[in-house]
Order: sequence, then structure tokens, then C-alpha cells
Amino acid sequence: MRTLVIMRHAKAEASAPTDYERQLTERGHADAVAAGEWLAEQGVVPDYVLVSAADRTTQTWEDVAVAASWDLTLAEYDQGLYAAGPATALDLVRGIDDGHSTVVVIGHNPTMFSLVQLLDDGEGDDEAGNELALGFPTAAVAVLSYDGDWSELDEAEASVTAFHVGRA
Repeated sequence: MRTLVIMRHAKAEASAPTDYERQLTERGHADAVAAGEWLAEQGVVPDYVLVSAADRTTQTWEDVAVAASWDLTLAEYDQGLYAAGPATALDLVRGIDDGHSTVVVIGHNPTMFSLVQLLDDGEGDDEAGNELALGFPTAAVAVLSYDGDWSELDEAEASVTAFHVGRA
């Protein structure tokens, strides 16, 4: 069984010289830490992390990783994930080496929420599914389980086992 964690970056400032350069707010940093602590409590320990290369997602990853006591060097920063739609994001996950069993993806909405909805088979945890139905705000984290090779991951083939919104 594989674990896929899909996360939306934490709260970012409203403006910057470019959207790509937007930084996390103080609350965003605190929420990312709260999300990392929650993931550690869930026993999630990734062996591969895919992060959009935008400033707010890399900062989210760093805060989550430090709070969860994860190895910061696990992350691969992908410029394509920044503008990716759900199909492209799914293709990026399909390209992950099958030697990895627990993967974290940190990106942007609406793509991250759409990716979770695309993958969800509706057979996971009812409470998590109900919370997820209310939306995917900043610092939202969905944990999915999947039985198969990453290259074969397709629509409605993963179960949402947990959902949390990091809030300090």
C-alpha cells in the first residue's frame, strides 16, 4: 500500500513583484508548522516530496518538514507544478519512481483540490471525506492510500484516509 499526501501551500501574502514570488505570511508559517506536526502525529514519513518551485510552496515545505522532523533534502522542486492543472499534476505523480512508498506533493489550488477529487474513490474515511467536501483552504492536507504502481495511478483509484487543515 502506498501513501500520497496532497497539500495546498499555507497562507501567502496578497501581492509581490510576481505571483511566483509571493511569500508566506506569519500565519502561513504557523499553519504550515501545525500541518507538519499533524502529519508527524499521523505517522507519515515521506521518502519522496514533490514541491512547486514557487516561493510560498517551498516555504510551506520547509516549515512542514522541520515541524515533522523530515529530511529537507527529500524535496524535488518542480517549476511545472506551479502552473499545472490536475491532469499534468497526475502525470507528475505517475512519473515518480515505484521505489517510493510515501509521497508528499505540495502545490496550488485549484489544482491540488481537483487532484484529490480526481483520485478519490469515495471509499475512504467518511469523516475525512465530509471535511474535504467543504473545500481545500490554505494549509489543507489530504492523505490518500493507493495500492498499485505510481505509473498506473488513475481516476478514482485512491482512498482519502485523513484530511486536515493546518491552523495554528
